[in-house]
Amino acid sequence: MNSDISVALVCDWLVTYAGAEKVLESLLDIYPESELSSLVDFVPDKQRSFLKNKRANTTFIQKLPFAKKKYQKYLPLMPLAIEQLDVSKSDIVLSSSHAVAKGVLTGPDQLHISYVHSPIRYAWDLQHQYLREAGLNKGLKGWLAKWFLHKIRTWDYRTANGVDHFIANSQFIARRIKKVYGREAAVIYPPVAVEDFPLVEEKEDFYFTASRMVPYKRMDLIVEAFSKMPDKRLIVIGDGSEFEKIKSKAGSNVELMGYQPFSVLKEHMQKAKAFVFAAEEDFGITPVEAQACGTPVVAFGKGGALETIRPLGIDSPTGLFFKQQTVEAVCEAIERFEKESQEFSPQACRSNAEMFSTERFENELKEFVSEKWAEFSADKQITYK
Repeated sequence: MNSDISVALVCDWLVTYAGAEKVLESLLDIYPESELSSLVDFVPDKQRSFLKNKRANTTFIQKLPFAKKKYQKYLPLMPLAIEQLDVSKSDIVLSSSHAVAKGVLTGPDQLHISYVHSPIRYAWDLQHQYLREAGLNKGLKGWLAKWFLHKIRTWDYRTANGVDHFIANSQFIARRIKKVYGREAAVIYPPVAVEDFPLVEEKEDFYFTASRMVPYKRMDLIVEAFSKMPDKRLIVIGDGSEFEKIKSKAGSNVELMGYQPFSVLKEHMQKAKAFVFAAEEDFGITPVEAQACGTPVVAFGKGGALETIRPLGIDSPTGLFFKQQTVEAVCEAIERFEKESQEFSPQACRSNAEMFSTERFENELKEFVSEKWAEFSADKQITYK
């Protein structure tokens, strides 16, 4: 692709370093001269290395009261805000979207490719779950929330027309994009830094899980299940709004370590006999990181996990699934794992994880954008006879 072609990167918000930010980091590696825009940018100076020290162009939400910690409260203003970002000088606009970034305004002479982590989860098929968890499924506040989410859905569907090509982070999300927007999406799995998780073949006698402690991650389910299996040890790393609630359910065989630095997380992931994962994720990076360490995964069999874990019953399995998000299902899966543990080899886990490397993502993404830009450029040519 010609170096004179200008690229704009647009994301929802910049406040931390998680899965969506790892995608953005790779996009900045591919397009280092690109202009970066976001609803807000509150990433602390000491954590900005993944942004290549760029400062994002931001919206009016950046300056609203308490936005630094309560930015999500401004969700009703986000569709308006994202439309105020000016990317009109760029030839190619790449949006990385799990909320509103795909709604950035582009013109007919601009190619807009949207990498979608998910259509807005809380506005579409997960609306009822989110309203229950937020206590907004009843009363006047509940009706106002439902009305607003109805409006968001209308806006979200309409702005899909401004995207020339969709990329989904999994087949699961490609199906959601088809259901919600009626559009096909290419699938490019997100980058996983497998090189940061070296293989360790010698395992110790404990199970491991790690995640932010928020409701949909279902860390409570894992802790409660192991508390009913006192002969099995579980180590948990992670912090969040549910920490105290989850701690109250932990038996003496469950160790909650709270937030830990990367070195501690990696060491436990490498030495665990299995990594336990109970969330329904769009892709799910941590199960792949665990496999990179040579650690098999016991996971809820829905969402992206079905695409990243090779289950028992096929060659070179790297994990097994439970079918319901219940304590009983987790316990049964752990008992089955104990009986079948000889079927899982650290080398098979590592080989599977390497299919999701950062290098693979960057090569596939770069090739996709170059191909679509060539097609787009050809379509713009007008021949007068």
